[in-house]
Amino acid sequence: MTINPAAPDPQGPPTAGNAATDHQLPRASIVVAALSTVVEWYDFTLFLFMATVLSRVFFGDGPESILTTLAVFAIAYVMRPVGALVFGYFGDRLGRRPVLLASMTVMTAAMLATALLPTQAQIGPTAGVLLLLLRCVMGFSVGGEYTGVMTYLVEGAVPGRRGLVASLAAAASEIGGLLAAGISALTVFFVSGDALEEWGWRIPFLVGAMLAAGTVAARSVMQESPAFEQLQKSGSAPSRPLSSILRSHRPALYRTFAISALASVTYYVGITYVPVFLSTVSGYDERWSLGLTTIASVAVVVVTPIAGALADRFGRRPTLIVLGALAVALPLSMFGFMAHGSLALALTGAVTLACIAGGLSAVGASATPEQLPVAGRLSGLAVGTVATTIFGGLTPYGAQTLVQDSGSAILPGAMVTAVALLALPVLWHMPETAPRAPANASDRTSTDRVGGDNAPRTTPTAIDPTHTHIHQRPTAGNNGAPCAHRTDR
Repeated sequence: MTINPAAPDPQGPPTAGNAATDHQLPRASIVVAALSTVVEWYDFTLFLFMATVLSRVFFGDGPESILTTLAVFAIAYVMRPVGALVFGYFGDRLGRRPVLLASMTVMTAAMLATALLPTQAQIGPTAGVLLLLLRCVMGFSVGGEYTGVMTYLVEGAVPGRRGLVASLAAAASEIGGLLAAGISALTVFFVSGDALEEWGWRIPFLVGAMLAAGTVAARSVMQESPAFEQLQKSGSAPSRPLSSILRSHRPALYRTFAISALASVTYYVGITYVPVFLSTVSGYDERWSLGLTTIASVAVVVVTPIAGALADRFGRRPTLIVLGALAVALPLSMFGFMAHGSLALALTGAVTLACIAGGLSAVGASATPEQLPVAGRLSGLAVGTVATTIFGGLTPYGAQTLVQDSGSAILPGAMVTAVALLALPVLWHMPETAPRAPANASDRTSTDRVGGDNAPRTTPTAIDPTHTHIHQRPTAGNNGAPCAHRTDR
């Protein structure tokens, strides 16, 4: 596989607009950042895995209570791009580290407050309103969380291993989902009946609050992103980062949106919605539905780093195309398996959907930050969270509504297939962003070589302020070769 030489590494050489570094983050900072994604996905996965219980606790036993609970999840998700824009602005102006500390602190407070909420039986409909408000706070804080972590890792990892390193954070998020599934299943199994609705449902949220508090303490020792530090030293951090990205990098934003949309719909329909589907459509009780989803989550943890390593080996573009093709071909039949098949077929459907979603999340973790320059990267990625809101937070509610109104159990799979069909042309035409792995230790910090194994060695390239042309400095090897045009215009 030859990496497309027409697509320079956006981490790139040091310029006013796109700072690069000659060193990486220490391993301790990488590990803390990667593992801290556990908390974010623990909380949001927990809410969906416990949706049937929470619907009774906060909205009663009526037939519309589950839809109301999913609507709370969807409404709160609208706050995610708002938080991404706010945290993105400060992350591009003040640094990645303070934003990551602030977002996790807010998450800690929101999760603890959720665990202490009074129920509908105690204060009536006000309980549901308070739940909605706290979910909105959580959605706001999460907006600056995942994109901040992915940016931090991509900017601090060894160039040839960015895909693997970023995928480890995606794997950690899957561990968060797995932890949510496991704790939910244990809670439902050991605390049943009235006790579950009176106090048992609080246990998973208290566990989440403790995890979040521990993460805040661990993040306090993280170093700042070396790429951002160099950008600050150059004095070239934009005063209006979002305006700069919208003006100069619109094609990159379109690609970011498409990747985020595909990864989000496969994840939220193919993983987080599945427990609700198995309980309300397939007829499994909560213990079995959570148990099947837990097994699927284990499979995702295994698949995610493999997908990240493949993206480093073969490139982001081909790996995304293969996974996108699977997202077109399989979801309809997999939802059919879960709705009408045996226990073995239901497990097959859940595991297959989860692995596709996990693979896309893993590759997207490195591919989306790489579409944008260091200057304004977080603000640009905030635009991608709009896709996550539309195709992630809103889809569990949309999927359940379609199933209930139509009576067709395969329509959630059709949602995934439709989005994948729309995203595939964008993936097909996107430039490759994976830097070629260094041939030896002396090349380890070079990020200017993105060609194949036979690509000539060049001195660092010079990128103009709009990033629309790449000008090579004259060397014996290139003799001042003409500029190479980027493919995102």
